[in-house]
Amino acid sequence: MKVDSLAREHGVASTRELHIRPRLGWIAIDWREIWESRELLYFLILRDIKVRYKQTVLGVAWAALQPLFTMLIFTVIFGSFAKIPSEGVPYALFVFAGLLPWTFFANSVTQSSQSLVNQQALLTKIYLPRVFVPAAPIGGGVLDLLVSGVVFGALMVFYRTAPTLSVLALPFLILLTAAAALGVGLTLAALTVTYRDFRYVIPFMIQSWMYVSPVIYPVSVVPKGWQWLLALNPMAGIIDAFRSSLLGRPWNMEALAISSVSALVLLVYGLFYFRKTERRFADVA
Repeated sequence: MKVDSLAREHGVASTRELHIRPRLGWIAIDWREIWESRELLYFLILRDIKVRYKQTVLGVAWAALQPLFTMLIFTVIFGSFAKIPSEGVPYALFVFAGLLPWTFFANSVTQSSQSLVNQQALLTKIYLPRVFVPAAPIGGGVLDLLVSGVVFGALMVFYRTAPTLSVLALPFLILLTAAAALGVGLTLAALTVTYRDFRYVIPFMIQSWMYVSPVIYPVSVVPKGWQWLLALNPMAGIIDAFRSSLLGRPWNMEALAISSVSALVLLVYGLFYFRKTERRFADVA
């Protein structure tokens, strides 16, 4: 202000410069902006679904064929040949109940991690809450999960297995799976847009992650004293809970609680890491 007064006294025009610099460190999440722009997320999800199945022969049926064929292969190899226990449930039902959340999680993480690279125009030409870009594939994955659920229902009819009231917990478990997928997807998306060779690591990571998750085996095969360590993997407790909900099996609440905390930790970390790194997305996309 003193500089401006002196400039006016001497008849010199005041020149003031405004330097805009990105904030350093962790940046808070603007929840208000996200809520006000929620309609945009809906259209991004809708567009993701249309693009995914545009010009395909079977359309949305691909969402059911992937876990169905995987179930058939696992049933023959691990159920018939390896004789992996399935806790008194037909192995086809057992493994399909595990594939439902796993396929949803794996596909969501894979597509979210590539979303920023595939949607460069959204990052460089317009402004929007960029967290919506990795979140949209997860919303589209819910449709795939519902389609696969119909096939699972038909399989339950075939094996004459009736659902119980535990099935009412499914919405919570789906939300928990989406939270874990979003947390991992946000982190990987931020890494992939900066380090392009990182995308080659993701398929190997997802494949390895499946074998440390109880998709083809029950949690009970792990010694009791080590089950808490397995439950640190958020998908371990979620997959086991899906089986309990769909097949009426006993609930392992300790594993579910540990996995739920792990999923929420991944979500919080993913959100804040994404916010911390998004300031450079437009420059490196």
